[in-house]
Amino acid sequence: MSEDVRNVQAALDAVAEHWQPHRLTSVNDYDVKVVKLLGEFVWHTHPDTDELFMVISGTLTIQLRDRDVVLGPNDVFVVPRGVEHCPRADAEVHALLFEPQGTVNTGDAGGDRTAAVRELG
Repeated sequence: MSEDVRNVQAALDAVAEHWQPHRLTSVNDYDVKVVKLLGEFVWHTHPDTDELFMVISGTLTIQLRDRDVVLGPNDVFVVPRGVEHCPRADAEVHALLFEPQGTVNTGDAGGDRTAAVRELG
């Protein structure tokens, strides 16, 4: 990356669409992504990796088949590899995702909500 310091809020301000992750930076083989979420996503799994969600603002519900996990600002939750989940945001949520480079947002589900990771500015 060309910059040493990245501002999370400035990065989120640059994101226009929901469910479209943008790479903020990388740590070793992991990407740190900013994303805006609104509505319900798709049920999916990531068979080969865990996925970490950190909420910056709003309330995010991670629906699991056996329970719902509700995250507020500054909360972190790791969805273990292979666990089916469906994120839902009843109002706009700003979040960070931590996952291996190349991880697809829709996991094994594919479909029209699959997004390529975008670079910020």
